[in-house]
Amino acid sequence: MFRPFFLTAAACLGFLCALPAAAAAAGPEAQPMTQGFRDDFDRLDLGRWYVSDGWTNGPHQDCTWSRRAVRVQGGMLRLTHLPGGGEKPRPLCSEIRTRGFVQYGLIEARIRTPRGSGKNAALFTFSKPSGKGPHDEIDIEILTRNPAEASFNTFVDGKPAQGGVVPVDPPFDKAFHIVAIDWAPDRIRWFVDGRIVHETTPGIELPTHPQQLFLSFWSTTTLTDWMGRQDANAGPLDYEVDWIAWTPQGADCLFPQSLACR
Repeated sequence: MFRPFFLTAAACLGFLCALPAAAAAAGPEAQPMTQGFRDDFDRLDLGRWYVSDGWTNGPHQDCTWSRRAVRVQGGMLRLTHLPGGGEKPRPLCSEIRTRGFVQYGLIEARIRTPRGSGKNAALFTFSKPSGKGPHDEIDIEILTRNPAEASFNTFVDGKPAQGGVVPVDPPFDKAFHIVAIDWAPDRIRWFVDGRIVHETTPGIELPTHPQQLFLSFWSTTTLTDWMGRQDANAGPLDYEVDWIAWTPQGADCLFPQSLACR
């Protein structure tokens, strides 16, 4: 059963992350991107995406972000979890985020996850990647202990709200699904394969600050009540992203299948 959790894919939350100087603070100077994009991952555009490398987000995360775990292959972004053990002191995990910020609009992605307990495959927005400024967040998380479910949540000023879990059939490890976040000033709606599966309650406080868009795949050995115990010798495992798109609110739709074209 779902319960709002103080630690999410955005990392820190209860901890001050040791992030590199390259991470931009999402303070008042952060400006949202005015141009939408669709990335089909024919290559990894490093002008658009920053790759996390060489640190962890706190003691809840047992793996280290690594460029080695991020690759584009066959027109697909593959975010990999590489198990540790033996001569490897820690597992390696993977994350990318946009260099620009989004605010109000539509995020869509076609994704498939593996199955593996103790891991989290996420698409989310986060307003303070450097650990500074207000903490707003909008989440889609597939806890790969059970890829037949998707979890949704928001954070406003660091406080979780409006969470929920929905079943997904077939499970994410058996088929690709198109997930989406439609973020407006007065409501947020989450979609799976074009169908609204979760939405915020009218009148509730919602995220307002510009946020970077993240894709991540990470693991834990401490948050086992939430994410499960890790499978022994599981991996390497890939979280696959076929494409991702961002359409600012009020902009023309970018491709015929987009929800923005409705």
